[in-house]
Amino acid sequence: MAEGGRPIFSRGDHTLEVPMRMFRENRRRLCERLRADPNYQPGSVVLLEGGHSEMRHSSDHELLFRQESYFHWAFGIIEPDCFGAIDVDTGNCTIFMPRLPADYAVWMGTLHPPEYFRKKYAVDSSYYSDEISTVLSKDAGPLLLLHGLNTDSGSYTEEAAFDGISEYKTDNSLLHPHISECRVFKSDLEIEMLRYTNSVSSEAHKKIMKNIKPGMYEYQCESMFQNHCYTEGGMRHVAYTCIGASGTNCAVLHYGHAGAPNDRAIQDGDMCLFDMGGEYYCYASDITCSFPANGKFTDRQKNIYNAVLKSSRAVMAACKPGVNYADMHRLADRTHLEELVKIGLLHGDVDEMLAVHMGAVFMPHGLGHLLGVDTHDVGGYPEGVSRIDEPGLKSLRTTRDLEARMCLTVEPGIYFIDTLIEAALNNPDQNKFINRTELEKYRNFGGVRIEDNIMVTDDGIELLTQVPRTVDEIEALMANNSEC
Repeated sequence: MAEGGRPIFSRGDHTLEVPMRMFRENRRRLCERLRADPNYQPGSVVLLEGGHSEMRHSSDHELLFRQESYFHWAFGIIEPDCFGAIDVDTGNCTIFMPRLPADYAVWMGTLHPPEYFRKKYAVDSSYYSDEISTVLSKDAGPLLLLHGLNTDSGSYTEEAAFDGISEYKTDNSLLHPHISECRVFKSDLEIEMLRYTNSVSSEAHKKIMKNIKPGMYEYQCESMFQNHCYTEGGMRHVAYTCIGASGTNCAVLHYGHAGAPNDRAIQDGDMCLFDMGGEYYCYASDITCSFPANGKFTDRQKNIYNAVLKSSRAVMAACKPGVNYADMHRLADRTHLEELVKIGLLHGDVDEMLAVHMGAVFMPHGLGHLLGVDTHDVGGYPEGVSRIDEPGLKSLRTTRDLEARMCLTVEPGIYFIDTLIEAALNNPDQNKFINRTELEKYRNFGGVRIEDNIMVTDDGIELLTQVPRTVDEIEALMANNSEC
């Protein structure tokens, strides 16, 4: 809450102010959708349970808390172990905060009463969580509980539970599809959030480009990114584990994991692939920049980079309401193959290559995904919609037709992944298209990915990411390489 009592979230005057009315608007949209459903029962109350504070394994080390995403979308509450209820008929909102022991004040500071949180989050009423069963009526409509599959993780949401819930009527089928669909379409205030996360993260990527030098370690670039996002943007969290790849590591799609923690020394002549996004108040960004560590592209680096850039720009030029995102993935594949023919890595008819999935040899992941409160945001595959069971496309996180107010990533890439290259060389349907002599020159190249975040508008897109993209733009920025 800002000084003067205005109900906002902010990390300082230099960061974005987020009014609590953003969440009130989210709740209003949810209630309207629920009331319009023919299976809705009057008197229903949405009940969501927030994330829990957790310890590291068996220790007493409390992990840094980040709110559960559906709960954040509806209430904006940053504290753990809370509940929130929404009267669907009226839109009235009640939150329930944990009643902490008095001696917690010694370790955690002032313990605020429920009224403090009512004002902080601009809701209608606030109680302690041990009062839920006395506050919520057992005689009204059912409690609408959140139960549904996350089509990216394969995990199910956790239904709210409290002592005495067995005495209530409950419905765990109605809520999930509606709240997920609400999250797909961003409000004006949510769009401002995503512009902000992209702005800060774009500047952090540019800082790396300006300061990187051969001999640095990948994790030093990761640290540079995180420092900028936190210092300049108030972003305590990143949206996902940073990928800070160089050299052949650029061909490892999710490099940066515990077994490969961005710990290689960057060499002169390496390509770098940095996939990093800051998160502000649980709203994500997801940006990838690829560039040469020494600031100058070689001819081969230009060949692959420009092929991916052409694909990226072709997709963004085609994106508008009504366009199917699987078709955009196919467009990226076609563009890559056409460019690889021009380079001399491939030869033959591109349509014939597409028929045997040559595109997935070089881009095995999907073109992009929805973006919002989660990096891989919900709603990519509504209930009853299945993935396309084809190489490459089966990894695409949404095949929806685009609509205004959707936020997505566009992230084509070309990689030289040994296991995929070897499989293609041993596949008679695919190896006939490969120029083996030219391919060998690129076997240790790594890869290039160019990832931008877009907002679909009424007649096209708004490009949220603002980083140099052409070879000339990148080289010009990196020519002014300064001291860290």
